[in-house]
Amino acid sequence: MILSMSDQKNGKKVVVGMSGGVDSSVAAYLLKEQGYDVIGATMQIWQDEPDYDLDNEGGCCGLSAVEDARRVAQMLDIPYYVMNFKKEFKSNVIDYFINEYLNGRTPNPCIACNRYVKWEALLQRSLSIGADYIATGHYARIDQLKNGRYALRTSATAAKDQTYALYNLTQFQLEHTLMPVGEYTKEQIREIAAELNLNVANKPDSMEICFIPDNNYASFIRQNTGKEILPGNFVDRTGAVIGRHEGITNYTVGQRKGLNLSMGRPVFVTEIRPDTNEVVIGDDKDVLTDRLTGERINFMSEPDVDETKKYTAKIRYSHKAVPCYVKRTDKDKIECEFEEPVRAVTPGQAVVIYDGEYVAMGATICRAKKE
Repeated sequence: MILSMSDQKNGKKVVVGMSGGVDSSVAAYLLKEQGYDVIGATMQIWQDEPDYDLDNEGGCCGLSAVEDARRVAQMLDIPYYVMNFKKEFKSNVIDYFINEYLNGRTPNPCIACNRYVKWEALLQRSLSIGADYIATGHYARIDQLKNGRYALRTSATAAKDQTYALYNLTQFQLEHTLMPVGEYTKEQIREIAAELNLNVANKPDSMEICFIPDNNYASFIRQNTGKEILPGNFVDRTGAVIGRHEGITNYTVGQRKGLNLSMGRPVFVTEIRPDTNEVVIGDDKDVLTDRLTGERINFMSEPDVDETKKYTAKIRYSHKAVPCYVKRTDKDKIECEFEEPVRAVTPGQAVVIYDGEYVAMGATICRAKKE
C-alpha cells in the first residue's frame, strides 16, 4: 500500500532537487501528497558534457539523470526544469577538490556540493521564483528545537543516514528545507516507487564521485590543472627515506594498499607533507589517535560548545560515532577528545559532532593530535 502523509500544506511551493534517482523521485511524490505545490528541478553541473562519462548507472545530474527525472515529473504531473549551476559547481566543488589534494588534504566534495550548490545556489534560485522551500531525497530529518535553532536529526534508518554530509547547512537553509525521505527506510522508498510504477524504482545508488566516475583522482587533477604531479619520497617518522611515491595526490591518511613498499609488515600513510613532497609511512599504531583539531565550525543544534557535555562524533561518513568531549580552542577552532582511539583522522575531511540524534556542530579536520 502506498504510504502518504495527511498534513496538508495549503499550496506552499517547494522546489525538489531531482537527481533522477529513486529517493528524490519519491520525495517529490510524498510532498505532493502532503499538499505542497511541487516543482521538480535537476541541477546541471557538468562542465563540458562530451568530456564526461554521463553513464546510465545513476550518475548524479548528468544527461541520464535529466531524462529519468523528467519522466518521473511527467508521471507525477508536476512542472519540471533543468537549472544551470555549472559555474557554482566549478568554483565551489571542482576547484576546491583539486586545491585540497594539491595541499596534501583529502576533501569531501559532497559536503561542499551540498552546502554551496544543492543548497545555497538552488535555494536562492528557488526563492527568487517564489518558492517557500527546497527539498531533497536525503535520509535525514529537520526539527526546530526548543532553543529556536533548526537542526538535522538522524534518519529513521541508521543504515542510510546522511546527516554527516549535511552538517554544514546554515540555519536559514534548514528553515527553508524539507526532507520527507528521512522518515522511511530505503526498502520502503523503493516499495513506494514500485507501487507508483516509477521507472527508477530499482535504479542503483550512485557511489562514486560524480565528476570522476573512474575514481582516478590523480589523472583528473592533472588533466584539469595541466600540472604534472611529481613523485617524491616515502619517509618514516624520523625522516629516513624508505622508498619513492608517485605523487601526493595518489595518497590519503590511513591508506595501506597501493603503496608498493616491501617492509615485511603492514604499513600505512600517516601524514602527507606537500611542502617537501613527502608521504610519511608508519605502523598500525601510528594511525590511531584520541584527539583532533577542527576549523571552520558550523554550529547547528547548539550556538556554542558545551565543554561539560559528552557528545559523539564521526570522522567519516561510514564511521561509527564515538563518545567524545569538545572544547573551543580559538574563535573558529575546536578540539575533539575521544574516549577511545579512532583510526585515520584525515585532514580535509569533516568531524561531525552529535548530541543524541541531533547534529550539534561540525568542522573541517586540521590534524590529528597525539599526547
